[in-house]
Amino acid sequence: MTASDQQHQPRPGMPADPPGPPAGAGGSAAPGPRAGEAVDPHLLQQLADAHGVGTSFQGWDGLPHSVAEETLIKVLAALGVRAHTNQHVQAALAEAELAPWRRMLPPAVVIQQGEPAQVPVNVREGATASLTITLEGGSGSREGVQQDVSMQPRDVDGVSVARATFALPQDLPLGWHTLHAESGNAAASATLVVVPARLETAKALEKRRGWGLATQLYSVRSKRSWGIGDFADLADLAALSGARGADYVLVNPLHAAEPVPPVQPSPYSPSTRRFFNPLYIRIEAIPELAYLKPRKRALVERLHEEVAGLNKDGERLDRDAVYAAKLQALELLYHTRRSPARQAAFDEFCRISGSGLDDFALWSAVREDLPPGDPLWTDPAWALGTPETEALREKLADRIGFHRWLQWICDEQLESAQQTALRSGMRLGVVHDLAVGVDHSSADAWTLRDVLAPATSVGAPPDMYNQQGQDWGQPPWHPARLAEAGYAPFRNMLATVLRHAGGIRVDHILGLFRLWWIPVGNAPGDGAYVRYDHEALIGILALEAHRAGAVVIGEDLGTFEPWVRDYLAARGIMGTSILWFEYDGDSPLAPEKYRTQALASVNTHDLPPTAGYLAGDHVALRSQLGLLERSEAEERAEHNASLEKMLALLRERGYLPDGAAGGYGSGPSGSEEQTIEALHLLLTQTPSVLLGVALVDAVGERRVQNQPGTTEALYPNWQVPLGGPDGKPVFLDDLPANARFNALLAAVEEALHS
Repeated sequence: MTASDQQHQPRPGMPADPPGPPAGAGGSAAPGPRAGEAVDPHLLQQLADAHGVGTSFQGWDGLPHSVAEETLIKVLAALGVRAHTNQHVQAALAEAELAPWRRMLPPAVVIQQGEPAQVPVNVREGATASLTITLEGGSGSREGVQQDVSMQPRDVDGVSVARATFALPQDLPLGWHTLHAESGNAAASATLVVVPARLETAKALEKRRGWGLATQLYSVRSKRSWGIGDFADLADLAALSGARGADYVLVNPLHAAEPVPPVQPSPYSPSTRRFFNPLYIRIEAIPELAYLKPRKRALVERLHEEVAGLNKDGERLDRDAVYAAKLQALELLYHTRRSPARQAAFDEFCRISGSGLDDFALWSAVREDLPPGDPLWTDPAWALGTPETEALREKLADRIGFHRWLQWICDEQLESAQQTALRSGMRLGVVHDLAVGVDHSSADAWTLRDVLAPATSVGAPPDMYNQQGQDWGQPPWHPARLAEAGYAPFRNMLATVLRHAGGIRVDHILGLFRLWWIPVGNAPGDGAYVRYDHEALIGILALEAHRAGAVVIGEDLGTFEPWVRDYLAARGIMGTSILWFEYDGDSPLAPEKYRTQALASVNTHDLPPTAGYLAGDHVALRSQLGLLERSEAEERAEHNASLEKMLALLRERGYLPDGAAGGYGSGPSGSEEQTIEALHLLLTQTPSVLLGVALVDAVGERRVQNQPGTTEALYPNWQVPLGGPDGKPVFLDDLPANARFNALLAAVEEALHS
């Protein structure tokens, strides 16, 4: 039974919750207005506002833009609200007003610890009610106190419903509790989450600021890698940089992709955000390898030899070849008998991970043989819990066990990497990256269909760097259904990612406030913003980070409402400051004016490494790919003018000598490396508590990892191995002797902590 099934089980005499649209319904956009019948725009805007759908937005050009009526109708349809005739709009408006009265308790309640809070309980007029709080883990119970609050009863389908208001105790502990309401024969329950008013995990950074490396793990190979950077490489990079004073290593999302090749290259379009990608497993670090019989051990070594040569490829990574070889080796290791202690550890991991792991492993086992477009994935008869699906669990038991085991190995190796990082002297260790969402054909899209919105995807409206808008091809959380589920899917995802982490970077954290929804069939720019309960989502994020002892860094770039950054800072969530984007009017922002509660860095993964940026490589690339809406000459002129302003600031602050060209145009020999160091030294003068150094900048790489708005046929996004200025591979093994790497890290450490 899902959490939403447990919310409200009415007994005789209580109004029942209205039926919603079928779980996972959709797949095609809702029809527009009927021919000859115009929908009243005023009423449509009222309905959109009632369901958190924005009817206009401010674009990157600073001007207001209206959302097309047909787009509003489609977005409302994805929320389960029919609005393609005036009759439907009027009925939906009436239902929106009555909906809170139809249920005894709200679907979920999220409150800040120590703050006064009240909960409404809807009962038959004249009936008495009680409210009890059962504390997390059965550690006790508390009583709500009914308040003397008068509210006019409402007629709900012929039943007069009154509202009793209960005050919650202000000393409730942090955690996930349960509300129980009773009135006569009627009863209901709901999730109660008590969250920190402010996350304090970054407090120590205010006394001693920190810095760290940021990298795409798959691109960082050692001579022991199987052609792709892995968890053991992560541990080595942490040890190497920790010894030089770094406090963290920030990596790309390590979320799982497809269970078998071919796999999606983008780490930001995963199959699930809760579990990890076995592609990153270091085969030789699995203890059972020592107990393989000689013939099988030789086979593992041969598999390694077959892909080891891929390490020498400096142009493009071959995930599919690597994963195919690793899966064969992992199969051999899975079937090797585990010791009693190892088996007990595996069993405990499965117990802790619960049904979420079981469902993901089931999807993985089925997905091995079925393509993403197979009708099974959208057929309600094959949804979780149906007899057909339960029969599959029995039939595929061994394959399900294999995929559970893969996640256990990932968990073990991530734990080892984090412990290695902390032992090296890092205060945070590994900082994970949380993607915005998952692919439409993903595990989460199948297993969590009840809490995702159909017939729509997440993206971004047009902006300065992506002038046609972006469609990320990911289904968004359905705000109401997520609350109905007691926010359990969101909580479970965070808890897993944070299990062996010192921090989490939340990509596009603005998506916890609102997301740009693009209905099926619409262009990326033809969407609408849908609001989320940010108080609940940010609160739960803070609670899970508090429990993990981890910092939270929100990637808060792009178009956002001005109050959002202040709100995040007040809740203890750090922001992100990218040097190239920080401006004060027409001039680069002075370092002393940067935010304190932020991670400041020169660049981000969607920009070229700094060496490439200085040379304007991104302008040439975007022109070549047809992504510019004006001439390359105009774009380059604007880029150079902007760059010159930054170089002038560096000269003014004494980080560059007068006349230095900064790595573009003509100038002194070696000015590129000098300028990169100067840009980082400028950031050490900010008050920002964390400073990021991109590994690509430390070794002189020029190629961008990702060019938004392109496909694999146009550019090898997320497939570029770490290389140096000459384009040749740079291995972890070579970093201790890499003069450029050592110089930049030493300069940052000295400037920050001298």
